[in-house]
Amino acid sequence: MSGARLVYSTGQGRLCPECARPMADCRCRRSKPAQAPSPAPSGDGVVRVGRETKGRKGKGVTVVTGVPLAGEALEELATRLKKRCGSGGTVHEGVIEIQGDHRDTLVAELAKLGYTTRRSGG
Repeated sequence: MSGARLVYSTGQGRLCPECARPMADCRCRRSKPAQAPSPAPSGDGVVRVGRETKGRKGKGVTVVTGVPLAGEALEELATRLKKRCGSGGTVHEGVIEIQGDHRDTLVAELAKLGYTTRRSGG
């Protein structure tokens, strides 16, 4: 077979069809996985601050949704809010979760940063 070429090797894994290098070491533009653009934040422009206990064995977290940021900017805002509350937390699927009930503090801090904020829930 004149057109036979190596497609997979147990030592290297999948190989690039253009440069025949392992996919991790490929330098071709075509072979690189397409970077999905970060999803544009959707919503009505109002940042909602609520409290949830669902799935956390009764422990409450303050949830901030509707922030019109994505990626690194959202992570930086979450870090700033966690430092302001003196608490831990995370960013999960575009939602900032901060351990404990800090709704009043977060509403005031987000309003100071220029966001339209509302308390949600009870």
